[in-house]
Amino acid sequence: MVGKRLWVTGYRAYELNVFGSNDPKLKVLKTSLKNTLMQFLDEGLEWLITGGQLGVEQWAVEVALGLKPLYPDFKIAMMVPFTDFGKQWNEDNQGQLAALRGQVDFSDAVSQAPYQQPAQLQGYTRFMTIHTDAALLVYDPEFPGKAKWDYQAAEAMADRRDYPIQLITMDDLEETAQAMAEAENEHFQND
Repeated sequence: MVGKRLWVTGYRAYELNVFGSNDPKLKVLKTSLKNTLMQFLDEGLEWLITGGQLGVEQWAVEVALGLKPLYPDFKIAMMVPFTDFGKQWNEDNQGQLAALRGQVDFSDAVSQAPYQQPAQLQGYTRFMTIHTDAALLVYDPEFPGKAKWDYQAAEAMADRRDYPIQLITMDDLEETAQAMAEAENEHFQND
């Protein structure tokens, strides 16, 4: 059991070389997220809490929004580290962030100020671990990226209290891709 509130984070899109919504890797990532989230929802998950980073965090929101019709009590929160989060992004990415923030059940900035210093990011990860019961990261310690800071924060919280951490690793994504390929092959053989 992961608890009622799950922090979901992981790699940024560019760290996985996923560019655009038609990238085949994205289908694998979203399928893996969906399967894991459904398992957690069946165990009593109530809130998905994530940030707004381009990559796993936004994909998790998209997947979670797709699951809401199946789990009507499921809630999604998007917490950003500071008030002007994403302002340096291009117009399309800013629009995507705004659209997702408009669809979730709750969204706010952890620091009620524009970006000023790295301490705001540390405060953000502390906030996320304090206000969740477990963490799900699309992250593989063998392939470090920016999510290593989130992983370290989650591990530090797990050292202090019962705070389960589940990783979706590169091997897990490969297994999902193989299962999807096998299912597609079966589909074609049955047609």
